[in-house]
Amino acid sequence: MTANFSSPDEDVISRKLDVNSGRNVSKDLLEKFYEIQDCIEWIQKHDYKKIALQMPDELMKDSVPIADKIQSQIEGKVFILGDTSYGSCCVDEVTAEHYNSDCIIHYGHSCLSPTRRIPVKFVFGQSLVDVPDLVSKVKDTFTDKDKLIVLLYDTCYNHAIDAIATELKQHFHNFIVSELSFQSGNGDSNNSCINNSLNDLSKEKSFCKCNRSFKLPLNHSLDSAMMLYIGQENLTLTNLIMTLNKCCFYTYNPLNFELRKESSNVNRMLMKRFYMVEKAKDANIVGIVVGTLGVADYLKVIERLKSLIKQAGKKSYTFVVGKLNVPKLANFLEVDVYVLVACPENTLLDSSEFYKPVVSVYEMEMACNRSRQWTGDYHTDFRDILPDGSDYVPIQDSDMEGTTDVSLITGKLRTIGHVTQPEVTSTSIVPRNEAMAVTTLKAENAEEFFSSRSWKGLEQKLGQTEVSDAVEGKKGIAAGYSNEQN
Repeated sequence: MTANFSSPDEDVISRKLDVNSGRNVSKDLLEKFYEIQDCIEWIQKHDYKKIALQMPDELMKDSVPIADKIQSQIEGKVFILGDTSYGSCCVDEVTAEHYNSDCIIHYGHSCLSPTRRIPVKFVFGQSLVDVPDLVSKVKDTFTDKDKLIVLLYDTCYNHAIDAIATELKQHFHNFIVSELSFQSGNGDSNNSCINNSLNDLSKEKSFCKCNRSFKLPLNHSLDSAMMLYIGQENLTLTNLIMTLNKCCFYTYNPLNFELRKESSNVNRMLMKRFYMVEKAKDANIVGIVVGTLGVADYLKVIERLKSLIKQAGKKSYTFVVGKLNVPKLANFLEVDVYVLVACPENTLLDSSEFYKPVVSVYEMEMACNRSRQWTGDYHTDFRDILPDGSDYVPIQDSDMEGTTDVSLITGKLRTIGHVTQPEVTSTSIVPRNEAMAVTTLKAENAEEFFSSRSWKGLEQKLGQTEVSDAVEGKKGIAAGYSNEQN
């Protein structure tokens, strides 16, 4: 049990960092893989003076050569950002602002979450993919040429999509290629996300899922489409499967040249998320954990969560703890459930190791907003449930009134919303519990929880302790003070 809170000292020395998990890039291909010339032209075009290069751990080995090549061609100052405040897939605007950066060049995999404060250029890298092998296996797998196929892909294969699409569009009549959608303040932008938008001129319907946009003909529904994903099994694929849970998925892994149908049990995954919704409904005290400081509109969703939680008759507290781990959240025993505000790829957190459940923003919205019903649809991007989002559901005034239902987990009655207590006078007849049983109520806020604890920490005894003069203390270190014998 203590290993969850601390670790042996020797672990720090013996720990090995996984810095070689990425593909090794030769010096000859360094400029092409990292698009160094494009980065230099982008910096010179906007006349940036302080340039931050954000590198994930697996690409950190190439950070110095990249910085040297860029620095030699520009007049500004280049510096490297490592050990990001949160996930490496997000743009670390906070660290960049500490150095008053004019811009950020984000290298490696990205969740494509939009930013607002600092201009950003994305460099995804150019991982190898065998286009002829992919095209051949797709043709052999999909025999129906009229089948609607939507091509999705990891960011590192963006460079090869045009060649793949050219080959497959000649064979399939309804082959749709998605585009990466990203935007930043005065920086790179490409195809802003628009959901369920009808284009009257082309008679197409636009979709944007997990920051990947595509258009479908009006005579085809999204649920009938076949999804073809290029990339390894990662958080991006999990997000797409959860968001497009009614579609059939096929994946092609360029590392082992394998094309397979994903057989993951989506219904089981959705049942697990519905279980988390029930845990959120049972909670009285909710901890809002800030898991990002760079994704656009994160402050708006925090304010919406506070309003929803309050109207549901619950108490909320906000925590900013940096990178999430078990020991940090174990310090707050008062909290019944945590809701994580993070980018889409870090939203679906496996909370089995945590002492209290960690739910997503959509799950907390489902638990507190009675106007929203469970339909099996799922959203990992919290911007979808904000006003102007693709699945925004306003809160009705009637939802603020307290209602009672039965918990599907404990089987006990619970109240959601504010319950209006009847006015009682000295002459009123008040019913009492016929069984005269002693009931234990859960604390409704941290103060009640603290007052119920048997040990509340060291007593301060303010005004009761005599004030003493300053005296000379011990000399040395805790392992052995000067006044102690060896």
